[in-house]
Amino acid sequence: MQIAALAVQFAEVQTEEFKEYSKQVIANARALSAALVAKGETLVTGGTDTHIVMWDCRPHGITGSKIEKILDCMHITVNKNSVVGDKSAVNPGGIRLGTGALTTRGFKEADMEVIAEYCVQSIAISKRI
Repeated sequence: MQIAALAVQFAEVQTEEFKEYSKQVIANARALSAALVAKGETLVTGGTDTHIVMWDCRPHGITGSKIEKILDCMHITVNKNSVVGDKSAVNPGGIRLGTGALTTRGFKEADMEVIAEYCVQSIAISKRI
């Protein structure tokens, strides 16, 4: 069964559709990271070359755990994530944002601007709470 599953996966990743999808995932991640930086947010590496954006929430004095919960209430799924300099993995200072699910739903670079705005709004909501 596993061999069949691998065969199907290897066949899929060779298609032109998958290659275009993968390029769009990375383009969306770059657009999301650029939008966050333009809004004054700090990214762990200053940007991204992959499907992941690592957002450092520590400059706001809020943990990634709290932002994760606020974004979850906004129906945006992210993962709290430790960043360089964190003292504890229990209270990580960052958020990991991935663009695979958004891309699968048809989101493009322009949509990442809206997502970035929601992320920034989650900071303001967290500070009010």
